[in-house]
This record gives sequence, structure tokens and C-alpha cells, in this order.
Amino acid sequence: MTSTVQEWHLTARPVARPTPEDFRLVARELPAPAEGEVRVRNTFLSVDPYMRALMSAEQTGDVAYRLDRPMTGGAVGEVVESRAAGLAPGDLVLSSLGWRTGAVAPAERFTLLRRVNGVADSAFLGVLGMPGLSAYVGLTEIAGLRAGETVFVSGAAGAVGSLAGQIARLRGAKAVIGSAGSDAKVAYLTGALGFTAAFNYTAGPVRTQLAKAAPDGIDVYFDNVGGDHLEAAIDALNRNGRAALCGAISGYHGTESPSGPRNMVELVKKRLTLRGFEVIDHADLQPRFAAEMGGWLAEGKISFRETVEDGIGSAVEAFLGLMDGRNTGKMVVRL
Repeated sequence: MTSTVQEWHLTARPVARPTPEDFRLVARELPAPAEGEVRVRNTFLSVDPYMRALMSAEQTGDVAYRLDRPMTGGAVGEVVESRAAGLAPGDLVLSSLGWRTGAVAPAERFTLLRRVNGVADSAFLGVLGMPGLSAYVGLTEIAGLRAGETVFVSGAAGAVGSLAGQIARLRGAKAVIGSAGSDAKVAYLTGALGFTAAFNYTAGPVRTQLAKAAPDGIDVYFDNVGGDHLEAAIDALNRNGRAALCGAISGYHGTESPSGPRNMVELVKKRLTLRGFEVIDHADLQPRFAAEMGGWLAEGKISFRETVEDGIGSAVEAFLGLMDGRNTGKMVVRL
């Protein structure tokens, strides 16, 4: 038995900001599962900033999106048909076979999930998924956050940043400061999420606003933005400060090389540590993260939001909206 699915293909390498013309929605027939395979109907798709890098011509090898082929990304779905041990129709699964309404693939491409009472399945793409683990890894392993320290999180109203700030607070930070792109997001950070202070980076120089929010400096910086935010954080970091570099969304559309940070000598003078990381290198921390985050959720100590777009046809606009900062929390597409 075959089934028809829709899937998004990248048809051109974007120059600067991607446009809808760089993508095409394609319908195709899936074969019936072979031995050891399952057919899954996706219910939620994830769009994430890292996907912009995979669209670039500079990316090579297996990590780059190939033209005129289905793109990949996080997806939650239900097994419809199975010819594999361990997975049965109705099972909830996580995969990297996003940007499409369904897929047939070997069972090892899917991770069996256990639903959490009172939490939507889409949470496995956000607070219980890659963004949550990224926030956890960046703070606990990469930056080595210690109780009593002051933390600055850039892009703090996004999927990763909103969780990083809350984890810092729950791990005993003395103060948590965030930046966001609107006054409404700033209010969200200092209200629902419990940040000590926050500022709107469109309202003035980041360096000036950060210095005002953290007059005694910062000890840890969680970077989702790069550019002027990273430069400002280097100025604000105290001696022996640490930065976890998770993303650099400010430069993802750039057609010219960034001009900075221009203050790298401060790394030497203040004995700073800046360390980039990819969450895929820290899968061993998943059980510890799941236990700790699950406990916080059960106790009502973690708050999260999702920005939800409906239908496979909205996936590209959801991604472009994410890159433009139109989301609060995790951006997902509901199918």
C-alpha cells in the first residue's frame, strides 16, 4: 500500500535572507514499509535557526541540505504501519524527518516517546527536546555555571534562550539578564520567566543597556546572537568569565564578513573562556537532562510558550518568521 505525502524541497541556495521562491512543496507517493521499516504520519514539525546554515552554499557533505530533495528537521509523529519490532501503530515517535507530512524509514531513525501528562506532544521539539537540551548543556557543561553567578542570555525569548534563563535561575544564579527584540518580549522575560532584568536590543546599543542591567558585570554569557551581543558580553564579563556559544543568528543572513567582535584582547586581559558547542555532541547528557527537566515541569518551575503555525503549507513562512523574530518561545508547525 502506498500513501501520498507532501514535503518541502530547497530549490535554490538563499542569498542573504531566504525567500519563499527558494523552496517548493512537492507531493510524492511513499512505498509500503519493507521489513524493519515503519510508516509515520508527522503531527508536529520543528523549524530552527540552525537550518539557515544548512541552506548555504558554504555547507558541504552530509550536513548540508541538497537541492531538490526533502529537507530534514525535528518532527514528532505517530506510527501508522510497522514492520519492525519495538514499534507499533499508534506509538509516538521523534525523528529528524521533518519538513514533510510523513515518511517511511528504518525503525532506527525513530525514537519512541512516552507522553507526559498535561504536556503537548510538541514539547518534545522544545522544552523536552533539542532546545531544552541545548540550554542545559550550554549552562551546565560548557559554561560551568555556579550558584551565585550573574548570567546574561541573548535572544532570551526564543526556544533556547527562554529555557537557558530559567535553568540558570533554578541552578542558583544570583541574577539572570536577557535581551529580546520587543518590549512585549522583555515583559515576558521579567514576568512569566522570572528574569532579574531584560532589555530591548532594538531600543539602543547593546553594550550600554547591558552595562546598565549588570553594573557589576556578568560571569556567564549564553550566546544565541553573536555580533554586537557577543562584543558587549565580552566587555561585561568579569575576570575568569565563561561564554557558551550556541548560535549567531545576527549573522545568518549576512553577505559580508562581520566586523567584530573588535575587543578580543579582553579574552587575554580578563582570562575569559569562549567555547562553542553543538548539542549533538552531548547526547550522553540526555538522561540527566530529561530527569531534571521532567522534575521541574512536574513541579511547575519551568514555563514555556510555543508559537504554532498550522499546516504543511505554512512551514516556510514559519521558518522565515522565526528568522525575523516573530516567535516567542519555540516555533512549531502543527499538521
